[in-house]
Amino acid sequence: MKAQTFLPQDYRPAEDEPFMNERHLEYFRRKLEAWKQELLDLSAETLEGLQDSARAVPDLADRASEETDRAIELRTRDRQRKLVSKIDAALRRIETGEYGYCEMTGEPISLRRLDARPIATMTLEAQERHERKERVHRDD
Repeated sequence: MKAQTFLPQDYRPAEDEPFMNERHLEYFRRKLEAWKQELLDLSAETLEGLQDSARAVPDLADRASEETDRAIELRTRDRQRKLVSKIDAALRRIETGEYGYCEMTGEPISLRRLDARPIATMTLEAQERHERKERVHRDD
């Protein structure tokens, strides 16, 4: 087990530090783990809410409204479940030393992009190229 890296409360990765040093990796690991825990807590709340609301509603309009709300909630939780798997993948990349580098070009992903979207796997430029290609192929 490796020693935990000390981070001050107000630490933010800086461009003048060596890229993806121990402090950067620890910062992003903590950020990803906190985000994942938040999503898991929301999922648990949703399950409890769905179990509590599983009652027969006699009015058709109320029943339809409740079913719509339940469907929206489940769709949201499904997106969050997919997000948790992306967070897990990012945590694995931290462990293997691949975190912070573009999977297409191998170039470092900007710290600002990673801070805004810690699950990012591509630089902004590579992501834009990827999305343009997707758009072109989708129009075929």
